[in-house]
Amino acid sequence: MTNLNGALIPIGPGLLVVVAVLAVAAVLVNRWSGPGLATTTAVACLRAVVQLAALAAILALVIGRLWASALFVVVMASVAAWTSAGRVTGRRARPVAFLRCLLPVAAPTLVLVVVLVLIGILPANGLVIIPTAGIMFGGAMNTTSLAGKRAHDELRTRKGEVEAALSLGFLPRDARLEICRPAAITALIPGLDQTRSVGLVTIPGAFVGMVLGGASTTAAAAMQLFVLIALLAVSAVAAVITVEMVARSRFGL
Repeated sequence: MTNLNGALIPIGPGLLVVVAVLAVAAVLVNRWSGPGLATTTAVACLRAVVQLAALAAILALVIGRLWASALFVVVMASVAAWTSAGRVTGRRARPVAFLRCLLPVAAPTLVLVVVLVLIGILPANGLVIIPTAGIMFGGAMNTTSLAGKRAHDELRTRKGEVEAALSLGFLPRDARLEICRPAAITALIPGLDQTRSVGLVTIPGAFVGMVLGGASTTAAAAMQLFVLIALLAVSAVAAVITVEMVARSRFGL
């Protein structure tokens, strides 16, 4: 395994060509799969290039300063909530939806990270806090987006059942919850499957990164276990909050 600066694969022109070919392949396949997917895929690839380049530059500046790292975490939380707000509502995110999405997307992670820092499990430095918070924000964002979208889709599809429940005396929140909760909770399946299959099907990035960084396989396994279990906890809270908010019509749909 040839490497450059500890990289898992060689960094050079060959890698750039492979990345470009894979991006083009994804765009072409998605063009055949459905309308709009090709454009969305192309934009996603371009954004990934720009955002990762910016991330590398920004982290080099903020990672050594705790206040700057905390500010960066706030920016990450805001972007994650804004992304979920657009997915949940099915349209361009609005300020109200964004603020409400901060609760399921950002709150569980922020509480977890602060508690872990206060009790000494996580060191109070950006090198640890930023990637840990980023992983948790990503899990909560995906769960909120999927749970919210599926809950709204189910309510639209089964509107008659909601009305029937209301006619039987159910409160609006309870009637909507009975219909949307089973579908919305399926948003937790990817995280559950990832945890169940870890080490058998997948070797996650945190494990690989620590081993390449010189940590023992035992330490890497312990860190990966923490990440997976924390993701399950954060995602579970995000799903419950999202379903509750949809049932109470907090997203204005």
